[in-house]
Amino acid sequence: MTACGTGEGFGTVTWWGFSPAMDFQKQGLSASMKALRSNEDGVPELNILMVGAGDSRHLLTTICRAHRWPTRKIHFYIVENNLELLGRHLLFLTIALERPSTMGLREKTELLLELFGNSLIRSQTATYLQERANDFIRYVTDLDYLEKKLPMVDMSGLKFKERDQLEAIFKFWRDADAKTFQISKLWDLRSRQYLGNRYDSKKGVYDWDLHMKLYDRGANIINNRQYYQWRDKGLAFENREGLYDVPNKSLASGMLVNCKGEKIAARGFWGDIVTSPYVAFGIVSEEESLLKKANGIYVKTAQDISQHNVTALFHELVSKERYVLLPSKEEATLTEITDEDEDEDELKEASGTKDKATGESEQMVTEGQAVKQCHGLDSVSGPAEYDYLPLPDVNIHFLPLNCVTELHNKSNYRNLFNVIYLSCSMVHQLKPELEQIAAPRATLIVELTKFMLDLRSETVSKFANRVSELGAGAGFLPVGSVDSDRDAFARFQLKEDP
Repeated sequence: MTACGTGEGFGTVTWWGFSPAMDFQKQGLSASMKALRSNEDGVPELNILMVGAGDSRHLLTTICRAHRWPTRKIHFYIVENNLELLGRHLLFLTIALERPSTMGLREKTELLLELFGNSLIRSQTATYLQERANDFIRYVTDLDYLEKKLPMVDMSGLKFKERDQLEAIFKFWRDADAKTFQISKLWDLRSRQYLGNRYDSKKGVYDWDLHMKLYDRGANIINNRQYYQWRDKGLAFENREGLYDVPNKSLASGMLVNCKGEKIAARGFWGDIVTSPYVAFGIVSEEESLLKKANGIYVKTAQDISQHNVTALFHELVSKERYVLLPSKEEATLTEITDEDEDEDELKEASGTKDKATGESEQMVTEGQAVKQCHGLDSVSGPAEYDYLPLPDVNIHFLPLNCVTELHNKSNYRNLFNVIYLSCSMVHQLKPELEQIAAPRATLIVELTKFMLDLRSETVSKFANRVSELGAGAGFLPVGSVDSDRDAFARFQLKEDP
């Protein structure tokens, strides 16, 4: 069977990425940022091409942290190899843009993680997916309506056939019949095919993959109980006590399979069943207190970190300020608790007489202030024409499937992209034509195969070397040395003309 390096464990559809979320404005080279062209209003424009990202982790991280950087107009161009992935991009974006008066911060976080990484979801989450699917159907069939409701999203670049297929995908999401996608059976079938005769000792396989592969590659904060449950059932995030029994139809995709010598179209789950969704949001964090250990064991889990990281992103999107986690009562000293209570009393007294302008904004906010937003107490102003949070400095363009090598044929894409991102599953798109669509001193970021557990260390190293060769062939020079054991990404810069 497949368990020793043939690659069937990570599937053919990248529902979640094999690397942590990144902010493109942070990872983009300073030379690339200095070379940005300005629009008619004098605002620099940052054009980002995302190829095969799979999920929206980089997209959301870059959008939510845009306030940390100088004002720029950001244009995202998204290319995938699967239409269901474009549907998921739209789904996660709409969750992020739900107004605080409609959905609290905690609810929004849990909803995204549930749809992001769970095979089974709660009934209320399924209801949300069905409601949004109704909206999405109208979006793809009426672009004027899309511009009114989500003016930052542009689907005009998709082919008519692709928009028709997206409509069919959203109609499938809208269908409440659980029997049309029995993901529990499909998950078990994938596991049986992957493990072969090791299926009867699968717990031992899970333990080996976690301790000898994931931990060895730097993801040692992943909790063994949570990882085993995800490997067994596909449940990565159980944030609330509830019944997770409705199939997550956003994880369904079509594929041509061999049946008695003929190829037939089949709908199933063709994604990762080995690495886990925890790598995307759950193994690194700006909040160092979440990475503490007690007696050599991490106090928090990858699920806790994922929830914090997504909460922090959504908070920054609304408040334009960083999210700060206060110490829990168990960790705080008596003096700290007393001081905190005194501060609260002083604030209450001051609130009756305080009459100052609210134009001044702090750079950091506390978790307590975020809880107010979680309950919808902080209102967000914006145009009343559409229901979501406005993104005046962001545009998101969906491009046709696998179109990267054809973009240079269109004049509006030549020398356009300041940052180009390629996932490890789309490295075959790294061809000389890429140089023609890259802006001067552009940054190229390529995801490496560090967290693809089916690949041996030698294969991971060879992949990194091959990426460097392909980058050089496309006119890009590596920035620093590429360490396949340490790095999840490799960065390159476009060579300057002599």
